[in-house]
Amino acid sequence: MNLALKKSILKWVLVTIILILIMGCSRISSPTSVNQNQINTNTSGQQNTTSNHSSSSSSASTSSDASKSIVYKNTKYGFSFKLPASWRGYSIVTSQWEGIANDNGGTVDETGPIISIRDPKWTKNTPRQDIPIMVFTVNQWNSLKRGEFHIGAAPVDPTELGQNNYYVFALPARYNYAFLPGYEDVEKILAENPLQTTQLK
Repeated sequence: MNLALKKSILKWVLVTIILILIMGCSRISSPTSVNQNQINTNTSGQQNTTSNHSSSSSSASTSSDASKSIVYKNTKYGFSFKLPASWRGYSIVTSQWEGIANDNGGTVDETGPIISIRDPKWTKNTPRQDIPIMVFTVNQWNSLKRGEFHIGAAPVDPTELGQNNYYVFALPARYNYAFLPGYEDVEKILAENPLQTTQLK
């Protein structure tokens, strides 16, 4: 009888311990669930914030990309020229090139426009390097290449930047011989092949 009683008591003790353990675990897991939900909420909030930053960053990047360059467009001659954002507020100065005939006693044989893009930081007291673009008709350019006339004293032809069906655009020889402030910036701009042409009707 004593042995049976002991077994019965032991059985109920084990059942009670198991019940206590189950209840204790459920209480512990419940706050954990709440915390987990809070963590998820926070994480979700952080992800949204990151996502918002990402979107802002993307927008800023796009707008930053847009602000990285500006474009001068010339519809008369059919070309555009990409400039860095630091050149916003540039001005255009026009002048004329003169071609001296090689067999005509030094008289002017050909002329054409020079369109100079001027750095906005240029002042009368501190002039800066312009970006001069010479405009030739295709016939003038071919004539220059055949040696029928020359431009300036330098025995070097202008450097072609591009051409369309009517005009050739070129950089004057020794355009930066004076080494004005900003000439290195102009060299960097020109190294990016900034001039694009469009066909004219």
